[in-house]
Amino acid sequence: MEENVRVRFAPSPTGFLHIGGLRTALYNYLFARHHRGDFVLRIEDTDQNRYVENAEQDIISSLEWSGIEVDEGPQNPGEFGPYRQSERKELYKTYAEKLIEKGMAYYAFDTTEELDQMRERLQKSGNPSPKYDSITRQSMKNSLTLPQDEVQKLLDEGAEHVVRLKVPRRETIRFEDLIRGHVSFESKGLDDQVLLKSDGMPTYHLANVVDDHLMKISHVIRGEEWLSSTPKHILLYQAFGWEPPKMAHLPLIMSPSGGKLSKRKAESEGIPINTKDYIEQNYEPEALVNFLAFLGWSPGDDSEIHSMPDLCRLFTLDRVSKGGAVFNHKKLLWYNEIYLREQSNHQLAKRVKEITDNKQILEADDEKLAKAIGLVKERVSKVEELITMGIFFFEDPSEYDEKALKKWGDDSAGLVSDYQSRISDLSEEEFEAATLKSKLEEVINEHGVGFGKLMMPLRIAVTGQGFGPDLFTSMELLEKETVLRRIDTALKKLG
Repeated sequence: MEENVRVRFAPSPTGFLHIGGLRTALYNYLFARHHRGDFVLRIEDTDQNRYVENAEQDIISSLEWSGIEVDEGPQNPGEFGPYRQSERKELYKTYAEKLIEKGMAYYAFDTTEELDQMRERLQKSGNPSPKYDSITRQSMKNSLTLPQDEVQKLLDEGAEHVVRLKVPRRETIRFEDLIRGHVSFESKGLDDQVLLKSDGMPTYHLANVVDDHLMKISHVIRGEEWLSSTPKHILLYQAFGWEPPKMAHLPLIMSPSGGKLSKRKAESEGIPINTKDYIEQNYEPEALVNFLAFLGWSPGDDSEIHSMPDLCRLFTLDRVSKGGAVFNHKKLLWYNEIYLREQSNHQLAKRVKEITDNKQILEADDEKLAKAIGLVKERVSKVEELITMGIFFFEDPSEYDEKALKKWGDDSAGLVSDYQSRISDLSEEEFEAATLKSKLEEVINEHGVGFGKLMMPLRIAVTGQGFGPDLFTSMELLEKETVLRRIDTALKKLG
């Protein structure tokens, strides 16, 4: 059992919660619950230029919808708040100054023009990716090259400046990643990272490290794209003299056509990219959670269906894969079907009434609606398809499925008409599936034709569709008067 596990999900409110972000939140949550630890939500809103109105609310409601419970966050603060970085601004300034005092960071007064000139100069002399680093800093305008009194004068005058981390020139930065194993980076590949911007706001790197330390975060579980920032964070922990949390970098979510699942790729492949799209498109939250859990992790056996409590019990980081996981939309729909069918017909009837504006369905008797749903639910992937596939229970077909009409042949009207005359003699009590089926068998036997010769035209006449639930049970639910009326209409229209 891990000691005091505390993890955090720390999104930036620069847009709606992406499906990859939701998976990161889920893995953090499962890990926390597995170890009876805390799951913290921290809003990293230091990039004020990219701040999106309502993005924070979207993050909170997406987690809620998914069943991911936040132990501490902006909505339910604990003892480590505030939980929005914009409200912790003064804190970062204090810590940046501590690093300057220790000689681990410095003030840099270079203007944008001076930085551009430096880059241009270095590119001309054959450096393809120039950086502000241990070599170039010596010829720039900062507190390492300027006399002390001049630095003080600039600060007193309120000259624009940033605070940069003093990255050592030749050092190997090593750490153990709980998913990737041993990782090492050379410091010569790193720049002197800006820690405090000229507006006094911290960069991601400083705020992240200070907050993780002060919030007593034990494990940082985040996307693979942050792997290259980790050496900067390790250097910051060393500079402060703090013990870094354990790190785990999750595999990328890949597009079915190859490469990372970007917004553009997702759109071209019909994959919803933001959690709110899944909410709006009426996916089952349990299905999305189960699917995402398996997108980069497995329980080590062939089992595939697991509820949230199951996943919390089973989830361990050693079963997370290193390689990217392909987003398989068909598989997600498979999960969706399973979780949809687990719900009772009455539960689904209530949900159907919540999402439809169809007058007939809204006014329908709950019992009839539940029965209709029971007939179609094995055939649909999503809750709104119950409406499209089951609409014929509540309104007469206004048109007929074009593909199905190809099955309406020269002899169809005669066969349907013969069938109609046989069932019109039945009483309301006799109008039930078994009898309706035996009448159809009578007709085809007498005419010496196959089952489909009458079955398909009859289905078209009664439902308007070329496929659907059991026809005889459906006719029983529709009742005699409706079935006869629809057959009349079809005979008139299709002849």
